Amino acid sequence: MDAGDRRRLCREHPRAPLDERLAAWTASDAASARRSLHHRTTREDQPLDPEPLIRYVEPVYRPPSEAGSLILPVTDGCSWNRCTFCEMYTAPQKRFRARPAAEVLEGIRRIGERLGDDVRRVFLADGDALALPTGRLLDYLAAIRQHLPAVHRVSSYCLARNLRRKSVAELHELCDAGLTRVYLGAESGDDQVLARVAKGETSASTGAALDKLGEADIRRSVMIINGLGGATLSDQHADNSARLINATAPEYLSTLVLMVADGGTRLRAAWPDWRPLPRVGLFRELERFLGALELRRTIFRADHASNWLVLKGTLGADKPRLLAQVRAAIAEPQAAGLRTAAMRGL
Repeated sequence: MDAGDRRRLCREHPRAPLDERLAAWTASDAASARRSLHHRTTREDQPLDPEPLIRYVEPVYRPPSEAGSLILPVTDGCSWNRCTFCEMYTAPQKRFRARPAAEVLEGIRRIGERLGDDVRRVFLADGDALALPTGRLLDYLAAIRQHLPAVHRVSSYCLARNLRRKSVAELHELCDAGLTRVYLGAESGDDQVLARVAKGETSASTGAALDKLGEADIRRSVMIINGLGGATLSDQHADNSARLINATAPEYLSTLVLMVADGGTRLRAAWPDWRPLPRVGLFRELERFLGALELRRTIFRADHASNWLVLKGTLGADKPRLLAQVRAAIAEPQAAGLRTAAMRGL
C-alpha cells in the first residue's frame, strides 16, 4: 500500500482511525492489516504470530455502524451478485463460496487466544452470511460464545431471498445463539425499479423477509438507495420505498446515495434510458421519501460515505428536524454543511 492509497483511504473514511480504515474497512493490503491488527490488540506477553489471524479476500466491506467490530468472513462474495448497480463483489476473487467450516472455527479459536475479552462485536462477512445452512451458522455462533465471551452482538448482511429457505423457528434459534442484527439491502420498494436493476426481489418478497426477521426478534437495519430510480422513476421509487418501510417498521433505516463505477456501464446496459439525478434531485427525492414515512421508533441514518448530507435521528420524533435539514440543503446548499465530492469517494 503506497502513500496515495493511504491518502485515499483517509479521504474516503475521515471519521475512522487510520488503523481501522486499513484493517476493517477494506483490508486492501493484507500485510498492513495484519500489522495493524497485531499493533492494536497483541498483549505484551504474547509474541506476534507470523500468520494473519483472519484471511481476508479483498475488497472487504461492512456497514458504517460496524466500524468497531471484528470482521469475520464466513463466505466470500455474494450468492446473487447480479444487481447492475453494485460492484462490491464483481472481482474474480470475490466469486461466491462458503468458507471451509474448519478454517472459520479455527480462526475464531485463534482470535480468542490472542484477543481474549477485547472483542465486543462481530460482523459475519461477506455479502450474505445467511446463505449458509442454519446448522453451520449455529456452530459459528457457539464458537464465538466459547472463545470470545465478551461479544455482545453478532451481525451480518442478509439477502431477502435467502430467508425463504429459513423458518421463523430457525431464525429464532439463530437470534438466541447471538445473531441479533442483520443489514438488508431493500434498495427500493418499487417493483419497476427493482426489475430494472436486476435485484431479484419485489417489494412483497422484501417485506416478507423483513416480517420474518421481526417475528424472530432479530433487529433489522434496512438500506434504501437514494437516486436508484434515476430521473424517470424517482417519485415512485420514493413513494413505494416509504410504503415498504411503513409496512415493516424496521428498527433501523438508512439511505445511501447511488454511486456507480465507470459511469454506470452495467446499469445502463440493462436500463439504457436511465439518467442520474442531480444533487438537488437527490435531495428532493429524499424529502419526498422522509415526508411519506409514518414511523415511531425507527433509528434513521444517512451517514454512509456516499451521502452528500449527513442526517441522524429517530423517526418519527425527529422527522420535522430531518425534513428541515433536507429542505435547507435544497434552498441553500452552500450553507448546509454538505460533504465535498472528495469526501464521498468509495
